[in-house]
Amino acid sequence: MTESFDYRSTERWVVKVGSSLITNIETGINVERIHSWAKQIAGLKDAGVEVVLVSSGSVMEGMKRLGWSERPHEVHLLQVAAAVGQMGLVRTYEIAFEAFDYQSAQILLTNADLSDRARYLNARNTIRTLLEMQIVPIVNENDTVTVGDIKFGDNDNLAGLVTNIIDADLLVILTDQTGLYDADPRIRPDAKLIEQAEPHDESLDGVVGPSSQYGRGGMLTKLQAARKAAHCGAATFIASGLIDDQLLKIYANQAKGTLLRSRTGRITAHKQWLAGRLRVAGKLHLDQGAATALLNQGRSLLAVGVRRVEGNFKRGDLVMCLDSDAREIARGLINYDADEADRIKGCRSDKIEQVLGYVRDHELIHRDNMVIM
Repeated sequence: MTESFDYRSTERWVVKVGSSLITNIETGINVERIHSWAKQIAGLKDAGVEVVLVSSGSVMEGMKRLGWSERPHEVHLLQVAAAVGQMGLVRTYEIAFEAFDYQSAQILLTNADLSDRARYLNARNTIRTLLEMQIVPIVNENDTVTVGDIKFGDNDNLAGLVTNIIDADLLVILTDQTGLYDADPRIRPDAKLIEQAEPHDESLDGVVGPSSQYGRGGMLTKLQAARKAAHCGAATFIASGLIDDQLLKIYANQAKGTLLRSRTGRITAHKQWLAGRLRVAGKLHLDQGAATALLNQGRSLLAVGVRRVEGNFKRGDLVMCLDSDAREIARGLINYDADEADRIKGCRSDKIEQVLGYVRDHELIHRDNMVIM
């Protein structure tokens, strides 16, 4: 895919900045760099671009303030570091944006906030209202309270979800690498930069690498974030945050990096929410006919196309649909409990009542409550 992309035509950005760019264990917050980003974001806003900033760094800043040389493994200690570090991080951002006559606002989110439809809409409305008021929202995961399966896991994926929440045009992920390479450039000096690709290209899965010592992400999570951003039609640009005025260079179409641009169009807000929910309650393994009907024919999922049921889900829960190679192709809100779905798997719709003694719905998952992944 080699189509040109004009960044100056975009109107709403989500910018994600990683821990390695903001803090280090010896000096804590890099105040000079944060002021530089505030200046660039102010320049973007003056040019008419709305910007939401997703910022890591609270744990690292907390570690520095507490005098810890290694990232702890205990959850409660990580939460303490996040609580202490968030104070310094937010204060630094506030001072930086005030220097350019812009107010900023802190938004702390958890997976539970975005899994619940009402809380998702509240977050969406708050962030969009802040943008309308020309205030810069600064988003971070609420590390002080999130544990285990309620964590986003990294701010890359959070940034991808925020891109969906606000219907952004572009997700910019600033990292300590130039972009996505066809091999690890730290090991292979001949590795080549991937300048443009489709985020759902399966060949990209083989070239993403592990995270750094202090961060939770890596190129894998950046690719996952790009795939989430694609659900609202947004492009993702991965670039180095070590280059002066990088955000302004991106806007001027002068930056070097990796553009991940989806060929698919924007999906509805309801389906964006479905795609963004991280927790699924179960899995449905489909036969080839059902997979084809979902992917190519825009059909609802019928019981006759299900080969196997996994999980202990209830009616209305989010479940994952897998093809014959166990790859996720869709997810949606199911109309039957797990035991009911297991009993009617492989059955034609007109046989459901004969098996169960009743019919809730003719579809296991209606197309309106399903999103193709």
